[in-house]
Amino acid sequence: MAEDTTVHIVALSSQERADQARACYALGFHAEIYSNYEELVAAAPRRGLVVAQDIAERGGIGELVARMGAGGFWLPVIATAPAPDPHRIVQAVKGGALDYLASPFDTGMLATALRRALDEAQLLGTARRQAVAAQARLATLTGRESEVLDLLVAGASNKMIARALQISPRTVEIHRANMMAKLDAHHAADAVRLRLEAAMGAGRSALSLAVPKVA
Repeated sequence: MAEDTTVHIVALSSQERADQARACYALGFHAEIYSNYEELVAAAPRRGLVVAQDIAERGGIGELVARMGAGGFWLPVIATAPAPDPHRIVQAVKGGALDYLASPFDTGMLATALRRALDEAQLLGTARRQAVAAQARLATLTGRESEVLDLLVAGASNKMIARALQISPRTVEIHRANMMAKLDAHHAADAVRLRLEAAMGAGRSALSLAVPKVA
């Protein structure tokens, strides 16, 4: 399976990119290299794994994962750093990294991390990609349309939404129709499903969505 898998390498140093690419090739993987997060996001690869330097000045791994999501794609990410700091490791994992390696790589540890990431990707890939797609659709909504959707997810009727947002039921219907069209949702259940998928992908609990008190 390695020969069919591309490892997308992000590192600031050209020497590090070359060394990491050689290490991946030695393990039977194909490698593509990028000098920063922006290049990877612009390329928007749809297959493979990402081995990315944890660049604090660029927002770290969490920022990279967020940018990937905004770009409409997700790949499993392994973070790297010359001297991993415990705080940075925790932040990277919270941000979406599946593993964290010290560079230059120990070949055995790299092989283990890549195999583990492939296994994780098979388990999480479908759900994460669905969440990313849902988040991309939700990003097209206006603030008011998002509020209407959140209240709809929480079980509010049009009248309850109107009271909560202090707008007319007719205005709610207009915002709801626009929201449904943008999400390509044919039924309210479709819109709710997208909202919950996006919430799960962002690590938010659907139970945190609550209907504001209405008179």
